[in-house]
Amino acid sequence: MRYKIDSDQFDFVSSDSRECDGQTAFVLDWYSRKFEEDAKKRGAKAILTAVDLHRYFDVNLPIVGITGTNGKTTIAALIYSVLLDLGYKVAVQGTRGFMINGEKIAQKTLTTPVLLDNYARIDRAKKLGCDFFITEVSSHAIAQGRIDDLKFALKIHSNITSDHLDFHNEFEEYRRVKNSFLSDDSLKLINKDDPNVEYSLTNARTYAIEQSATFKLEAYSLDDGLSGAIAFGGERAIFNSSLIGKFNLYNIAAAIGAVKLLTNKPLDLICDQIENFGGVAGRMEIVNRDPIVIVDFAHTPDGIDKALEALLPRKIVAVFGAGGDRDKTKRPLMGAAAAKHSKKLYITSDNPRSEDPQTIIDEVKAGCANHPFVASIVDRKEAIEKALKELAPDEILVILGKGDETTQTIGAQVLPFCDREVVLELLKGGAA
Repeated sequence: MRYKIDSDQFDFVSSDSRECDGQTAFVLDWYSRKFEEDAKKRGAKAILTAVDLHRYFDVNLPIVGITGTNGKTTIAALIYSVLLDLGYKVAVQGTRGFMINGEKIAQKTLTTPVLLDNYARIDRAKKLGCDFFITEVSSHAIAQGRIDDLKFALKIHSNITSDHLDFHNEFEEYRRVKNSFLSDDSLKLINKDDPNVEYSLTNARTYAIEQSATFKLEAYSLDDGLSGAIAFGGERAIFNSSLIGKFNLYNIAAAIGAVKLLTNKPLDLICDQIENFGGVAGRMEIVNRDPIVIVDFAHTPDGIDKALEALLPRKIVAVFGAGGDRDKTKRPLMGAAAAKHSKKLYITSDNPRSEDPQTIIDEVKAGCANHPFVASIVDRKEAIEKALKELAPDEILVILGKGDETTQTIGAQVLPFCDREVVLELLKGGAA
């Protein structure tokens, strides 16, 4: 995308060489650098790096960056919600898209946008008077320099478990990249219960359930939603939430800690706002109550394990698959994680992309070969329909992997598909 800027030298900046001309400067990033010569041939007025962008974009506002394998979206949404309820103006970007003060500015694309888009969005938030800019920070974004030369008021870590090995090749490399975000002297908020995290102790604050921490969850209940008591220094406060699952206690603790560090508001005032947060679409979302059907974005072994574990001792029926052209090593592990907690498994397509859907299913199925009930159905709608029809009165259906996605990528086609809408359509038609 080309952006208009205020400069005596040129009128626009872009990281797309095809948009370059005598009035446009070309921005180098991890991806665009391979097109530098093309940009020059097209007459690019100048070649810019991340450091140069500070001359043309105002990014001087508190930036909050959240990294981790699971939980980024919920933590970002919680912080955004609480800050808005406290009267601040806030922007947030991530897998849900880009929002400012409750208004959707852009639909979701990358978890963390490319370098130039990042700077442009922060500049827009600044011009609109935002007090804070919250962004999810993916491992790709760290490795590819999409956040280069940005100063973070607070960095938050949720957890590190295996994912994206299609890009990082080995877990240790993925872990190293994630932890590199936490290696500087920025103010940090770390999940101290995560054994895979490494971070600079300078300006580090922590949150935990099991370990002693700056923000310590002293007591909690998982019944009928979540509630708990959190302590910070001499302060202690109670929170209540409609969210479910122990993993969401960590997300809530991270959000409470973040808002406290950012605003220094009374802890009880911050905790009072947690109850107002109704959750994120596609994250443990109850889309139907009779029968109970839940849609969740979990697409890693750890994510599946935590999501399903949160629903025990209910009898769980799981519909799930694995994405094509992505980390293949996690597929049998996903199958094993689902098998551990589920009475019945329906393995189906996620976004197969260029891969053969049946091959992906077979690789997932290898992790649950000894499970007493495993059905393999390539068509995702058919799998959901069969699971609904065979659902017993004492069972709940959990559909994993795509969350609030509204499309499915099969081969070169991007087709409309939303788990939530499919469920409601099938139930309306009498599938159950």
